[in-house]
Amino acid sequence: MTILRSVEELKAIYDGVSEASVVKVTASLTPAYRQMIEASPFVALATIGPEGMDCSPRGDDGSVVRVESPTRLALPDWRGNNRIDSLLNIVRDPRVALMFLVPGSNTAMRVNGKAVVSVDPDLLASFEMEGRHPRSVVLIEIDEVYFQCARALIRSQLWNPQRYADPKNLPTPGDLLQAAKADFDKETYDRQWPERAAKTMW
Repeated sequence: MTILRSVEELKAIYDGVSEASVVKVTASLTPAYRQMIEASPFVALATIGPEGMDCSPRGDDGSVVRVESPTRLALPDWRGNNRIDSLLNIVRDPRVALMFLVPGSNTAMRVNGKAVVSVDPDLLASFEMEGRHPRSVVLIEIDEVYFQCARALIRSQLWNPQRYADPKNLPTPGDLLQAAKADFDKETYDRQWPERAAKTMW
């Protein structure tokens, strides 16, 4: 097996970067970039810490982040599994990367920057949903923002309903948990999960 071990070896097999790949990178949100990000209900948040890397899906009913300024985004931390892997990383290493998806669009938006975790009462209250507030908000200072080449989403046909997987042919969450712990009660978990999720969305 041939493994590339250097920057020079890697660059030797790839063509030069196009003008579009360079000029699309900005240090703050352009009006068009802001429009794309505000249209996104889903983002993957990548962080890094002493134990390694983490990539966490984040979603909301509407825009997944709030644009505070051309250089700042606010991401509420809604109910999840309480592992807080992303937050643990951020408080020790502020570097973050985000990829926003807009259903139906093959244009993904990417943001690289630095983040902090805020529990400011006024900030938490500003995200109220159904009488509930997030326990914290991740504030992201943008270092660079750009859109991603559409080829990956085009190849994957991500938004093509005819390519959607049938849930009946996939493991349930209970199946996945039982695969990790043989005596896990998957039937009870799968039966209770839909109602539990509906009551704890926020």
